[in-house]
Amino acid sequence: MIDTTAEAVAATTETTLTAPLQIHDRCQVQWREEEGEYLDAIVIHRRPLHHRKRKAMNKKNEAEVNLDTLPADEVEYYVHYINHDRRLDEWVTLDKFQLNTLQRHAEDAANENDPLSSSAAGAVGRPSRRRSSMSNHPANQQSFGENDEADPSATTEPIDLLSGGNWHGEDPTLEREHEEATKVKNIETIVIGKWQVETWYYSPFPAAYCDLETLYVCEYCLSYMKNFKTYKHHVCAHRHPPGKEIYRHEDVSVYEIDGKEHRVYCQKLCLFAKLFLDHKTLYFETTPFLFYVVTKVDAEGAHIVGYFSKEKNSSEGYNLACILTFPQYQKCGFGKFIISLSYELTKRENKTGSPEKPLSDLGKLSYRSYWTHVLMLYFANHDVAVDTNITQISAETGIRSEDIISTLQYLDMIKVWKGQHVIYVKQSIIRNYMKKE
Repeated sequence: MIDTTAEAVAATTETTLTAPLQIHDRCQVQWREEEGEYLDAIVIHRRPLHHRKRKAMNKKNEAEVNLDTLPADEVEYYVHYINHDRRLDEWVTLDKFQLNTLQRHAEDAANENDPLSSSAAGAVGRPSRRRSSMSNHPANQQSFGENDEADPSATTEPIDLLSGGNWHGEDPTLEREHEEATKVKNIETIVIGKWQVETWYYSPFPAAYCDLETLYVCEYCLSYMKNFKTYKHHVCAHRHPPGKEIYRHEDVSVYEIDGKEHRVYCQKLCLFAKLFLDHKTLYFETTPFLFYVVTKVDAEGAHIVGYFSKEKNSSEGYNLACILTFPQYQKCGFGKFIISLSYELTKRENKTGSPEKPLSDLGKLSYRSYWTHVLMLYFANHDVAVDTNITQISAETGIRSEDIISTLQYLDMIKVWKGQHVIYVKQSIIRNYMKKE
């Protein structure tokens, strides 16, 4: 909670302001239009009110305006809700602040205690393999927007944007660099197909497509456009992703896409997905990766639901690099389906696999749930009194031994007997689990 004691740094009981709030000021802010509910928040960016309209009228933009000369209510504030995920950060006006809780913070003190969360949402990652430079943003690189609507294969010079994998950096300097460069969402909402979706995070789109209230995305070729008129008149020659269809059941279809053969599509997919993933993404080509795009099919075509990527040749034996179910299709079972698909492909190769490490907190929960489900099904269909061992379970499920062991430990199903570790399964636990399923 915000400290409102007399000892609080630069505490204030102001109820009105003349000068604008400063970056790193803390205050309670009305939560998402919920009347009466306020959350502790910190100001992390500012801009003039109606700044897009100011630009359209050829007035100075916020970079040229001295915000401290404006009245406090003519400035818009980008706030982070303390102890909440960054995806909930938003622009708010002064009337949303409960000013009697305002704390002014010295800039140097705030820099030492940056509360921004960097937890991942729906992603799993891996340690850094090469240095990432946020100065490599593609602001001046080739884009695939409203003037680039055709077949991705027609482009011979693909942009060097994003890889198919993830990166969770460990270098504190790079962490701070990443936080600073990505702290503000550059696109607020996207329209894709029949859906309008609020974005969660920053994604390094070319400069011409940044700072938009709404970005329009073709759900078939993933071309992106700045205005609705262009989107409405966009004629796409495709009705499904490129690549090879490898699965179809009822209205669900999956396409395998080679990152080398369809580089432009895969790069646009990564760029689009980054709006909903808070991991650190490397800037190199998608050639080493395969992408598996899950779609929901109807009479109009195959609508993108989510995807996962994996390296074609992983020296660590990983079977998944990045995974995402887009927000409009979450809580529909697609996450478990995508994880299951990654293991089915692994089993077809007569291998065992594991997602890239380290897992995010959300990734751990998703995989723990899946591994638990698979093990419960295995024990329900096998006589565990017979010689059942980790190697046998791994071979049949495709799950790597260490992931099985960690899940059994989590479920308290490994015991020491006569000096050896053995699998200990209570049938009552299995029955209760299967009833819930």
